[in-house]
Amino acid sequence: MRPVDTDEVAGRASGRTAIEAIGLGRRHRRRWALRDCTFRLPAGRICALVGPGGAGKSTLLSLVSGLTRPSEGAVRIGGEGPAGAAVRARTAHVTQDKPLYPRLTVAETLRMGRALNPGRWNGACAERIVREGRLPLDARAGALSGGQRTRLGLALAFARSPELLLLDEPLAGLDPIARHRFTALLLAQATEHGTTVVLSSDLLAELDGVCDHLLVLGGGRVRLAGEVDDVIGAHTLVMGAHRNGALPPAIAAHTVVEAQLSGRHFTAVVRRKGTVAAGPWETADPSLEELLLAYLRAPDAPGAPVLMAPSAEPASARRCRRPGNKPGIPGMPRNGPPGPAGRTGGWNRLPGGRERPPGAGNGPPGGAAGTRYDHHSGKGAAA
Repeated sequence: MRPVDTDEVAGRASGRTAIEAIGLGRRHRRRWALRDCTFRLPAGRICALVGPGGAGKSTLLSLVSGLTRPSEGAVRIGGEGPAGAAVRARTAHVTQDKPLYPRLTVAETLRMGRALNPGRWNGACAERIVREGRLPLDARAGALSGGQRTRLGLALAFARSPELLLLDEPLAGLDPIARHRFTALLLAQATEHGTTVVLSSDLLAELDGVCDHLLVLGGGRVRLAGEVDDVIGAHTLVMGAHRNGALPPAIAAHTVVEAQLSGRHFTAVVRRKGTVAAGPWETADPSLEELLLAYLRAPDAPGAPVLMAPSAEPASARRCRRPGNKPGIPGMPRNGPPGPAGRTGGWNRLPGGRERPPGAGNGPPGGAAGTRYDHHSGKGAAA
């Protein structure tokens, strides 16, 4: 394996651009699979590529890896075209169908990977991934299950020690334990080697705590892009009561991504235009899963600026994320019945920024005594 110098790792993630697309498009006969795609991804990030079926995710990854040529626009990898030999040597792409030579055994596949990647092959990494997946070395690739084929494809990709790793639905076909091990391996790869990762996945809950950058496609175009924390910080989840089936004017004044009405209550995800006015409603930061679901369920909602600047709010003024990160029932408050000034559960802030309700208990009024509602996004544990 080629040793990775510390300065090289730092250089990959020191403000350089890993991928830059300008007006990128790909046309298949009369239909555009991708159109006018413009974004910039900093080096050393793990980027979640999200979108409904047919949004252009696989097409974008193929253009970035150089497997297909654009019909319009351009894409640059570290300032170079993706078709160059030097760029190809630094890029690993695991496609959705995980192509392998079916008649080769697992051991023969790994030997082929070592022969095709002289100077870059990390045999110990490949063997560890195969061993943890309990893949028989004498089994032919064509006889492996879907999850086993995925693991073997990931072993080939990780062992190349790539600077850019493109993964198209790598979590599909993996059981929960295998997905957990995969994300741990992904985080270690990005941290230790400064690898830039673009991860396409429909398992939205698995992305929270793993990805720090976001790229959402819809209708073949970029709808949302930027740092995960900045994107979440630019949006607000609002819950309260509505009248006559319409959102309150103070809420409708912002860019409404999605609104759901249930009885007399509403739940809305809005992209703020300034500060959300106080009123008889509850506000909170959406979880990453809730934000993505809002954009996916509302394909006609206006997209956000592609290159989002950091939130103008000071860090101390940002709202804490709500306990839990699972979508709830539309219109139903998350932390108990509305308290004074419309704030649910009467939460107050303690030194250090943690919030809890008044009194001895840690749960909201009406909850079971001693019940904890602390939210953990997973980022701290991953670090």
